[in-house]
Amino acid sequence: MNKSILVLSRQCGELLRQQGARVSTAESCTGGWVAQAITAVAGSSDWFDVGFVTYSNLAKQQVLQVPAALLEGPQAPGAVSQETVLAMAEGALQRSGAQYAVATSGIAGPGGGTPAKPVGTVWIGWAWQPPGSAQGHSLAQVQRFIGDREAVRRQSVIAALEGLLALLRRHGK
Repeated sequence: MNKSILVLSRQCGELLRQQGARVSTAESCTGGWVAQAITAVAGSSDWFDVGFVTYSNLAKQQVLQVPAALLEGPQAPGAVSQETVLAMAEGALQRSGAQYAVATSGIAGPGGGTPAKPVGTVWIGWAWQPPGSAQGHSLAQVQRFIGDREAVRRQSVIAALEGLLALLRRHGK
């Protein structure tokens, strides 16, 4: 595994452990790589809850309750969108025992890109619900990564973990 990915995973794990919190993942383009990175760290059973790999639109709907209106029809923003990745992160949070969730959806290539969403376009979303809070929060960002399929996926994992780490630092106890 990439050294920086392992370092980020360890840092996230340490903060999650300190906070007594858990994380879940909802992944499309990364195919479970974020969950794999987190669980590569010894002791991750203390802070990792569940990973959902929802590659198809139907899986996103059935497993994470992403509304069909986000994925189907000419006016739908599609799977690679802010709306969908936020719904994925929120769905993972609601369907787990975690306080934090991270989601990825993008176009890793080499095909599948369009002028509006070229290869390398990846949306990453995070959702969290602090212990004792009745209200959850979420945010998302789009990235445009360069490189082949492996490079886009690796960069996506790093960005997902960096965002989780920043979130843990900002919103932890």
